Amino acid sequence: MAEFQGSTSDVVAYAVVIAHVGPVAMAVTNTLTMNFLTACEMRMIVAEARLLKLGRRLAVVDVRIWQDSEDRPVAQATVGYALP
Repeated sequence: MAEFQGSTSDVVAYAVVIAHVGPVAMAVTNTLTMNFLTACEMRMIVAEARLLKLGRRLAVVDVRIWQDSEDRPVAQATVGYALP
């Protein structure tokens, strides 16, 4: 499940970056730090991404992942993108 949460974080963060810079830019993941906070069960997860910084060359996104309650996250990730 850890790999799934990591790829989910990357996809959600990429969507936030592209929503802000447009589909023309080719953003590339340069960092992804995942913090596992509690056990995750094999069922649906919810991921919420928030843009922390959008510069000319770098974007940083915070991603929270939960299952039952937004107040009890199962994981948190910080994702960085290099922008061309």
